[in-house]
Amino acid sequence: MSTAGTLQAVVERTDSVGEKIFTASQWRLMWWKFRKHKLAVFSTAVVVFFYVMAIFCEFLAPYPLDARDSKYALAPPQRLHFFGEDGFHLRPFVYGRDKQSDPETWRITFAENKDKVHPIRFFVRGQSYKFWGLWETNVHLFGVDDPEYVVSFLGMDKIGRDLLSRLIYGSRISLSIGLVGILLTLIIGAILGGISGYYGGFIDNVVQRVIEMLRSIPQLPLWMALSAALPPTLSPVKVYFGITVILSILGWTGLARVVRGKILSLREEDFVMAARLAGTGEMRIIVRHLLPSFLSHLIVSITMSIPGMILAETSLSFLGIGLRPPVTSWGVLLQNAQQVDALAHHPWFLAPVFFIIAAVLAFNFVGDGLRDAVDPYVR
Repeated sequence: MSTAGTLQAVVERTDSVGEKIFTASQWRLMWWKFRKHKLAVFSTAVVVFFYVMAIFCEFLAPYPLDARDSKYALAPPQRLHFFGEDGFHLRPFVYGRDKQSDPETWRITFAENKDKVHPIRFFVRGQSYKFWGLWETNVHLFGVDDPEYVVSFLGMDKIGRDLLSRLIYGSRISLSIGLVGILLTLIIGAILGGISGYYGGFIDNVVQRVIEMLRSIPQLPLWMALSAALPPTLSPVKVYFGITVILSILGWTGLARVVRGKILSLREEDFVMAARLAGTGEMRIIVRHLLPSFLSHLIVSITMSIPGMILAETSLSFLGIGLRPPVTSWGVLLQNAQQVDALAHHPWFLAPVFFIIAAVLAFNFVGDGLRDAVDPYVR
């Protein structure tokens, strides 16, 4: 049989069976493998939810950040009801609260007043706020009609501020510090790791000794020392960027080693040699040819590093050497839970812990899914 006849037979067989040949890029193959990881897909939705919450925190929070009412100070979380004295309600509601004082212990308690029913409504008008500091409005996602009544699903702090609202606002700082910090880490780690792996020799030795020195220092004491170096007179914005830079300086070492290892295995490939013969500069070869060749692995490393940034900021702020009031982050809110006596009587102060755990687990599961998706040996 001639070659033409063989090709024709193959074409006819393909047409009769109805098979189709697809060509897919690396990114499409990664997506097909990633969406099979159900937990990673769900975690991606959780991560997106958190960042949507951070972006629209003024609208989503029932009350502005510093809104307070002293008569509800240390009020416990309220229960959401669907069944009342008159039966089932289509719209969820909360009861009113009566403040009481124990005559023996002088402890303040709050009891539900079932004579007062406050339905939960969406897109209600409440206290005014400036969205992203640009324009003023008073529309909130949910709340109650009575402007004098404060509803709190996660309780109130010691000066009468709604903890749920402050947690929603705190997500903007805690989650953005992870993104900004990892961006700086990516720049430092990719450049120094690329230079170390591409040039080798003396430059490689210097970069690797610096990495080993930084990794040999206990992280918490180093964080404390660098944070203490920030002047206490700095504005909250400058403190925020200072903490971000500190976390980035300490977080680039792991990424730099990943980049170095990848470039060591790729620098003798044919496409690198072709770029050299074409007269391409060495930094351009690193940035435009070598780094993009394992971009998927960099994305996985970045995704796995963001939880570490979030936990580092939380730890520093919890210890009082990171972000400080009036800046509001999850770590700053956890400062209320430092005293055992406060936790014994007001356990809802631990609510930020559950937000932190959910965010860290979601990022870790997304990283696991991406790692499996870029691994060619995982089926």
